[in-house]
Amino acid sequence: MKKPLLVLCSFLLISLSLFAQKPNKLNSNEIYEKIQKLNFLGTALYIAAHPDDENTRLIAYLANNVKARTGYLSLTRGDGGQNLIGPEIRELLGVIRTQELLAARNVDGGEQLFSRANDFGYSKHPDETLKIWEKEKVLSDVVWAIRTFKPDVIINRFDHRTPGTTHGHHTSSAILSVEAFELANDKNKFKNQLKYTNTWQPKRLFQNTSSWFFRGREEAFKKATKGFTKLNIGVYYPLKGLSNNELASIASSQHLCQGFGRLTARGTQNEYLEFLKGTPLKDKNDVFSGINTTWNRLKKGGEIGAILYEIENNFNFVNPSKHLPKLLEAYEKIKRLEDAHWRNLKLKEIKEIIEACAGLYLEVSATSSSGIPNSDTAINIEVLNRSDITSYLYSYNYSHNNTTTTIEVDKQLEDNVKINLKGNLPIKNKNYSAPYWLEKEASLGMYTVDNQFLIGNPETKRPLQVTFNLNIWEHDISFTKNVVYRYSKRDKGEIYEPFEVLPKVTTKLKDKVLIFSSDEPKKVSVEVRAGANNTKGKVELNVPTSWDVTPKEIEFDIQQKNDKQIVEFLVTPPKIQSDGKLTVTANIDGKLYKKELVEINYNHIPKQSVLLNSEAKIVRLNIKKAGNYIGYIKGAGDVVPESLRQIGYTVVAINPLEINDENLHKYDAVVLGIRAYNVVKELKFKQKFLLDYVEKGGNMIVQYNTNRRVDVAAPFSLTLSRDRVTDEFAEVKIIAKNHSLLNFPNKITNDDFKGWVQERGLYFPNSWSKEYTPILSMHDKGETAKNGSLLIAKYGKGNYIYTGLSFFRELPAGVSGAYKLFANMLSVGKSNVEVKSIIKK
Repeated sequence: MKKPLLVLCSFLLISLSLFAQKPNKLNSNEIYEKIQKLNFLGTALYIAAHPDDENTRLIAYLANNVKARTGYLSLTRGDGGQNLIGPEIRELLGVIRTQELLAARNVDGGEQLFSRANDFGYSKHPDETLKIWEKEKVLSDVVWAIRTFKPDVIINRFDHRTPGTTHGHHTSSAILSVEAFELANDKNKFKNQLKYTNTWQPKRLFQNTSSWFFRGREEAFKKATKGFTKLNIGVYYPLKGLSNNELASIASSQHLCQGFGRLTARGTQNEYLEFLKGTPLKDKNDVFSGINTTWNRLKKGGEIGAILYEIENNFNFVNPSKHLPKLLEAYEKIKRLEDAHWRNLKLKEIKEIIEACAGLYLEVSATSSSGIPNSDTAINIEVLNRSDITSYLYSYNYSHNNTTTTIEVDKQLEDNVKINLKGNLPIKNKNYSAPYWLEKEASLGMYTVDNQFLIGNPETKRPLQVTFNLNIWEHDISFTKNVVYRYSKRDKGEIYEPFEVLPKVTTKLKDKVLIFSSDEPKKVSVEVRAGANNTKGKVELNVPTSWDVTPKEIEFDIQQKNDKQIVEFLVTPPKIQSDGKLTVTANIDGKLYKKELVEINYNHIPKQSVLLNSEAKIVRLNIKKAGNYIGYIKGAGDVVPESLRQIGYTVVAINPLEINDENLHKYDAVVLGIRAYNVVKELKFKQKFLLDYVEKGGNMIVQYNTNRRVDVAAPFSLTLSRDRVTDEFAEVKIIAKNHSLLNFPNKITNDDFKGWVQERGLYFPNSWSKEYTPILSMHDKGETAKNGSLLIAKYGKGNYIYTGLSFFRELPAGVSGAYKLFANMLSVGKSNVEVKSIIKK
């Protein structure tokens, strides 16, 4: 007899709203699916390099159709990419992309893992990648992931046999996976790990290919995949009211900072897996073929399966609490399993099911969003049993200083009668709850994480937890909950945020780079933020020896937690060109605080509190400029306008919708932000006004756009490509030495290309009409010269400049030469007389 199906999929929409942070409350369909997964004892691990590399279709299929425990090991957190939703780059972008991956896994049913590898930017060959990543360290992390996750099946996204044909990170992820497949079972390799885990040998290794890798070569794809394992991942899930590919589309759409929001897809679709290593398949279309994935896999697991398979086959969708007695019986048997790995996994799974079937609601909410070490935080506890099963709350407990404190309650939980409790939790000697991989200084290719148990974790463990000790149907069982912060806003409703442990005081400099274009002193403001009431102390700036700051220190006195006080120092640079680091130190009774608090708050991910060093780069730069009033059309998100203001420009944001034939001509130059034509659709309707501005004497600068399905509508033809120079040390040749762009108002030499970070540039044009003058030539090792990084053309009375140089990275990093070159671009055409004089000299 078929069971009625409750088609509910609101949990998927939750992840796209402010309510993504709310606790998960399972409906009957979801409980049933959890039971199905409980009864499958097989594990798959998908391995690639970045957020968005994962094939959400295959992950969703394995997790929801096969019911396997499915993980995605992303070697990096995507720190080296661009951000389409805000200004965060590098470490902060990595924090966002970590949470977007977790949001994706919350939709497709997978789990998320990482290595310590730092995404240092685009790499053209795995040899470069593995050198910068310190190969043995990342290899050890992949081995650690295999030994702890214990997959039966590993699936690589990329091909280890094709170095140099794709991103070096991509190929490296496959190379490391292939090596780790057997090393994970070698007791002589990475011996230190074996203090905490055991060796493990996966059964088989695949590479996941698809027609995407054979674009335009359909016959080659058919030939290449002949004999491969073929999976129809377009299956439909009646319990969700969604197909697998719809589910996968929603999951990949969580990668909003990469512009991955997309339409859902439906219908039959195949994925192809090439068998690489291990035990051959008995059934070519079942990746777990020949692997025991039943409870009989475990000693005495058969008697557990006998209970749980019956529940699955006769599940009561109307009243799941009817299954509690049998679930609790199985729970007791799982506790006695000898296999610690499966025991711990299945205990976690069955406890979640028992909690949902009992209709239990257990919540611990702090009265504020954060606390400081060695303090107490007030909490509200809500306990509710929404079933007629006899239950008791004996007590709740929390741990601190390696001791456990138990608070006795001893109350019966009557059906749908809420119990509210109040209390205080101590925060004793707790570490801050910021992202653990950012605690120590990183190298170019690796984050520094010394604690073996942290390696691979997607995020820092929540700092405060409460364990509820209950008796349900005469079975003792405990549930542990993170302390959260819950509040409401009239225009948004109920909001959940993570509870954080933060410093007593944090400081913040407005700008991460301070540019001094003369030897005149500048006021430097420091924002002091209190993490507790009645916070008093002193704050000081520390500058290089050739610089001066007054006063030496300033007192602060902040009465209310989270309130701020602004203090101002006067910083005087040296007369000659110089750069260094400015740091901020707050002193409270002899204890020093040197961190800045950065809060990242987007609707689609939980609020993130990140602690970075409170510091800035300071640069004494001998720079000249012509013109002052700059219009800026924002693209995918960068801080170039803030950087230009640092050197004295007045930068005004232009709303693309308001562009007309009158309002551009007041600007000395108009600059388009990165990827503007990719993301600002209004530009195709406004381009005629922009070109009219140039034709009448304006100066227009277009920064890089990706080359996919975009028309930058330049005044003369140019073709964007995927050409890029990823080596920030690559030699730059000046090929238009006498052009005004390189001579006015600043003389640009090869020295101005020293100290660049991450790359030279990207998505250069590779062909252009004769009206353009190429200014620079550069290339990566072993490649032909790329001359399209900076092009300029005279159009009417004005100048049109297209550049793929990565100013969006160089200016925030305080690269002097990048500032001088950008100032020259803004100054083109401002003084022909002075240009001639400079060239003559």
